[in-house]
Amino acid sequence: MAGRLGGYRILILETREEAQFSRLLGDQGADVLQCPMVAIIDAPDPAPVAAWIDRLIHEPFDDLVLTTGEGLRRLTKLARSLDREPAFVEAVGKTRRFARGPKPGRALRELGLDATVTTEEPTSEGIVNTLASYDLEGRRVGLQLYPDKDHAALIGAITAQGAQVDTVLPYAYDPRAAEDNVVMAIDEMAEGRVDAIALTSSNQFRRLLEVAKARGCDDRLRQALLTTPIASVGPVVSDELKRHGLTPAITPPEGAFFMKPLISAMIAALSGSAPRTARA
Repeated sequence: MAGRLGGYRILILETREEAQFSRLLGDQGADVLQCPMVAIIDAPDPAPVAAWIDRLIHEPFDDLVLTTGEGLRRLTKLARSLDREPAFVEAVGKTRRFARGPKPGRALRELGLDATVTTEEPTSEGIVNTLASYDLEGRRVGLQLYPDKDHAALIGAITAQGAQVDTVLPYAYDPRAAEDNVVMAIDEMAEGRVDAIALTSSNQFRRLLEVAKARGCDDRLRQALLTTPIASVGPVVSDELKRHGLTPAITPPEGAFFMKPLISAMIAALSGSAPRTARA
């Protein structure tokens, strides 16, 4: 499969896994236009995060639900700065670990641990569906959250199973970052210099719309999206697109909502036509 995206220019908006996504596309020969939508920063107030780490260390949770690899890495980073990393890793190892898809699993393996259970779908709904088959009555559940998401339904679903939920939000997004780059990316699409835009989270798309509106180029963005193939990693992103009257041209197979299957889907969809830059 190596080199099968040679000559194609792919716009990515990935923030948490930008380097990995870019490398995987580059391995296939793609010219990658990187435009991370936000900057990821540590939680502005580390005290609640440190307190959560201490609760985990002093009395390990029965279950630990990890929603992002970034979250676990940020928790580990703070534990290290507090000289508590070995105790933190040991405590995580004592829990039954639920990973929302493969990314938290990779972060766990960096600590020498594995996910006990990985959800079939890397979504909050996937977590709810997975946990529904387990008896959580009376159990203490640590829940790592991520920014720009209303987690009330997820927390409520776990609590409804009789569990005591202890949440932590270890990082934040800086929405002011990269606005000029976003406008540049819109211009590149509008001028026909992008063969596909790859979306790996609904937040990326919402941020794209937000910046375009703030900078007065929302009509230009919409026209660009109507003429540039959109690759969507999964149903959450696709549903967000459909709410705005857009349909993804490229999606991975059902149940394979990850980067590598998305790249394979792009190869299958794009390889039958010449790159737009070559046609220009």
